[in-house]
Amino acid sequence: MTSSPPPPPAHAQLTTDRLILRPWTPAEATAVLDDDRPAHWADDFPAEGDRVIAGLFETNPAWLGEHGHRLIIERDSGLVVGSIGLFWPPSQGTVEIGYGIVASRRGRGYAPEATQALADFALAAPGVHTVSATVELSNPASIRVLEKAGFHRWSTEEATAQFRITRPNGDER
Repeated sequence: MTSSPPPPPAHAQLTTDRLILRPWTPAEATAVLDDDRPAHWADDFPAEGDRVIAGLFETNPAWLGEHGHRLIIERDSGLVVGSIGLFWPPSQGTVEIGYGIVASRRGRGYAPEATQALADFALAAPGVHTVSATVELSNPASIRVLEKAGFHRWSTEEATAQFRITRPNGDER
């Protein structure tokens, strides 16, 4: 069992008032897939979505890069409490975002805080002018996360809604 978190990857981590968004390490992805339980993870991390993402890193190595997926770490406790990511690379200037916070830490505003920080980071990247997200209409909590993070609904299908946030001046870098 690991007693302390591994050193962060060479690329920059993002820091908010209460959170650190740090890129996954390959060792952490392996630990998720192997059901290893490092001490720096919240008791209910990883959630099912984290396991799915960890399983996709091998076929999507860019997701482990600077603009890919990150672990969400509580600054006060140092515990991993979720994950968030950009499905890199962008397509025609748009990149999709996905996120999840473990049940024990929901309702604290972590998801909108992390989503806003990563969306701002993505919109500063060359060639990105829009960050989008798809949410099931049966998940009103996730819809509130996106609205609190500054996203706007632009399309609704049968069971899903499409949200997006764009660079304020709308230009492409």
